[in-house]
Amino acid sequence: MPNHEIYMRRCLELAQLGQGAVSPNPMVGALVVHQDQIIGEGWHKKYGGPHAEPNAIQDVLYNYSDAADRLKESTVYVTLEPCSHQGKTPPCADLLIKHQVKKVVIACRDPFAKVNGSGIAKLKNAGITVVEGILETEAIFLNRRFFTRVKKERPYVILKWAQTANGYFAPTGQKQQWITGFSAQVLSHQWRSQEDAILVGANTVMVDNPQLNVRYWHGKHPKRIVIDKDLSLPAAKHVFDQQTETLVFNAHKTDWQENLKYIALENFDWYLPQQILYQLHLMDIQSIIIEGGVKTLQLFIAAGLWDEARIFQGSQYWKDGLRAPVLQAIPQAEEMIGKDILTTYFND
Repeated sequence: MPNHEIYMRRCLELAQLGQGAVSPNPMVGALVVHQDQIIGEGWHKKYGGPHAEPNAIQDVLYNYSDAADRLKESTVYVTLEPCSHQGKTPPCADLLIKHQVKKVVIACRDPFAKVNGSGIAKLKNAGITVVEGILETEAIFLNRRFFTRVKKERPYVILKWAQTANGYFAPTGQKQQWITGFSAQVLSHQWRSQEDAILVGANTVMVDNPQLNVRYWHGKHPKRIVIDKDLSLPAAKHVFDQQTETLVFNAHKTDWQENLKYIALENFDWYLPQQILYQLHLMDIQSIIIEGGVKTLQLFIAAGLWDEARIFQGSQYWKDGLRAPVLQAIPQAEEMIGKDILTTYFND
């Protein structure tokens, strides 16, 4: 009997390769297994491009002269239910039926209404054996951003900040002081490359003048999001340099100037996190990472609108300063990043 979990773990590894490139689609990996041997691998590499299943099938077609016969005797493993509708690409379920694969093993169903269960039904109606629920928990966690977008109709929200060993977030006054080492900075830039957008408040822009890019990592720059109620920030700040798409949520004007987009929110001081997340959802932004400041972080924490928090603790002790937010949540993981401690939380 084949060990479905071994093959599905490989599918999850393949799916991960699409992180940062496929949003707002999910990350998906697929294998073609013939007589207990992997003969094809694929993953969803880029939004708008072929899905994992056609890439895995193409891998078989390219490498084997008897691919058609092998496919008829093969099992296809995939981390997410094959799509059954025409989107930017043809339905993957139809492709599997076309090649008359013997069995399809799926980690989890697709929560998207146009797919949920219909891909599986189409395969079964074609006489293909379907096995569900292999490493389902792991597959849902991998695509937690996609599941949040579909089920909650908002982006997946990651909080990130650094604090001193005694709980200070920033020094008092309009000045900047680093808390963590370079390893933590590099990791933070890697995280930015994996999410659709990064959000900060006006005070963070005023004091730190951040670029909010991935200069210490490779990959795409996230969209930049700034909360600036009264449009008080000077135009010379890095966030206005037009280098990448930047959204400025404010109370006064809506105006698009190339990569700089001002979005006015009615009743700005009421349900601000909810308003922002709703607007981002409408723009197909699937995930955001919030990097400050304290007021901005506290807005989302108080509203309960966060899914994950990544908190660095440096080794410094300060006599005074601005206190870091406090989460009412149980730490889920802790590791050393250089000389700093990284603690991860999830909002269950």
